[in-house]
Amino acid sequence: MTGLDRLSYQSRWFHVAPERKFLLWLLLIILAFVLPPSGQAIELALIAALTCWLLRITFWRWCRWMALPFGFLLVGVLTILFSVSRDPQTLAAGVPIGGYWLGVTSSGLATANETFWRSLAALASTFWLVLNLPFPQLIVLLKRARVPRLLTEQILLTWRFIFILLDEALAIHRAQTLRFGYRSLPQGYRSLAMLVGLLFTRVLIRYQQMATVLDIKLYQGDFHL
Repeated sequence: MTGLDRLSYQSRWFHVAPERKFLLWLLLIILAFVLPPSGQAIELALIAALTCWLLRITFWRWCRWMALPFGFLLVGVLTILFSVSRDPQTLAAGVPIGGYWLGVTSSGLATANETFWRSLAALASTFWLVLNLPFPQLIVLLKRARVPRLLTEQILLTWRFIFILLDEALAIHRAQTLRFGYRSLPQGYRSLAMLVGLLFTRVLIRYQQMATVLDIKLYQGDFHL
């Protein structure tokens, strides 16, 4: 999370207006839904090249970032691709399992192919926007879109507490590792349970500290956005 946030500040398009980035993302999303699978594959390749160039990263690094959502996408595509039927004639290819047949239908294959490339293109487009839109620009975009102030403040606080949570979790994990808390599987589970319990307490303490600072600064219920 912190790495992605830092990359958004070193983008070649860092100073481009957030409205232009959003409009380009909207265009990419529309193309991802209206193009055929071959066009979606070309769009995916172009987005990957543009992302790597803008962020000055390697294609392999981009692929590693895409690997996590790709796993969820693959599971969804496989459920579309394979079908269970009692009649093997309805399947283009299949294997018998008890009294049923597990296989692939022609319509399922076409639907899975369309879903796969459409989802990848849309995912790469959204990933491009996240990597090239720093959080302050997102706040500006939300303000200009007339998003309710309360919702914008909730997004701001949630984003802030993500980093607090990660910082506390990494500090606790580092301390446990130095004390050989993960040298065996049973001990690792015990250390992980301690980490979760202690993390909740540490985050509450950080929240109380933030509330105290806001009171000192005469916080009146509104953040300066």
